[in-house]
Amino acid sequence: MERCWVTEAANGSTDGLDFNPMKDYMILSSSQKIAIAVLCTPLGLLSALENLAVLYLILASRRLHRKPSYLFIGSLAGADFLASVVFACNFVNFHVFHGVDSKAVFLLKIGSVTMTFTASVGSLLLTAIDRYLCLRYPPTYKALLTRGRALVTLGIMWVLSALVSYLPLMGWTCCPSPCSELFPLIPNDYLLGWLLFIAILFSGIIYTYGHVLWKAHQHVARLAEHQDQDRQVPRIARMRLDVRLAKTLGVVLTVLVICWFPALALMVYSLTTTLNDQVKKIFAFCSMLCLVNSMVNPIIYALRSGEIRSSAHHRLARWKKRLRGLGLEGKEEAPKSSVTETEVDVKITQWPDSRGLSCSDRG
Repeated sequence: MERCWVTEAANGSTDGLDFNPMKDYMILSSSQKIAIAVLCTPLGLLSALENLAVLYLILASRRLHRKPSYLFIGSLAGADFLASVVFACNFVNFHVFHGVDSKAVFLLKIGSVTMTFTASVGSLLLTAIDRYLCLRYPPTYKALLTRGRALVTLGIMWVLSALVSYLPLMGWTCCPSPCSELFPLIPNDYLLGWLLFIAILFSGIIYTYGHVLWKAHQHVARLAEHQDQDRQVPRIARMRLDVRLAKTLGVVLTVLVICWFPALALMVYSLTTTLNDQVKKIFAFCSMLCLVNSMVNPIIYALRSGEIRSSAHHRLARWKKRLRGLGLEGKEEAPKSSVTETEVDVKITQWPDSRGLSCSDRG
């Protein structure tokens, strides 16, 4: 879209967007709008609930929120939670209800969507680096990556994500530069810069996880060389660990490629040619794969963690204990015929302690 946007609203305000140019991006049919609403709403809700649960489990555990690894996973969950809410609401509002805002509000919304997804990818990179350091420098890992350093790194990552994402709101719009074929008010040169930034993040993730897998393979190979022929069981066990690690990293990279590659490929393609409405419709549906990634991330990075599962069991046990206690308190409010009954009821309220369900203090 080579022409500049007309920034006069229907009421004559220079801060709004003209309705005609915005319609160039509202190209879904009625059935496609229904499909978008049916798919995006439950995906966004489920993703938000999953990531909110992970955030709660990490923040509610004194052990977990002090460990750098879980700070990175918490950052990922926070970014994915915000991405789920912001993307789902704005995506449905724009494509289904054709909501049109002022120029500043629209750029704020699209910048927020960009920031949350960028922070999500940045958190994935920090998680990959954390796993590499843990495997590469196990004796000095705790001293190398302290809680303070992890927080500083996360702060830098979030500030950088916000800075990159809100550049259009700061004035980098598509007048006089050519407008993007996929995003209103976004210039092609900004989209190219953001794609390069995301490509650097993804390259770092792929390289880091590939290096982790290679180091793990070398470690297992060295252990196998020192094993005697009569001690095949430990060797087989270690080889199984190597295979499990390879499968885990394979799942991580496969999910990244499936969820992000279609949308990113269409963004790159939009920089080279003019897109027809059919391609724009395909891009609208491919964009929801990024939401799927936010929904899958808690399963891959958080719910598979034994410590987080232990924290979940501990919280459930505490809630169950409180509910039982509330039920017994209701019984205690009934009239007591003697002191003996009261003492018996008090004894009944002493439930077993749930310390056995607390998180393990590892690392």
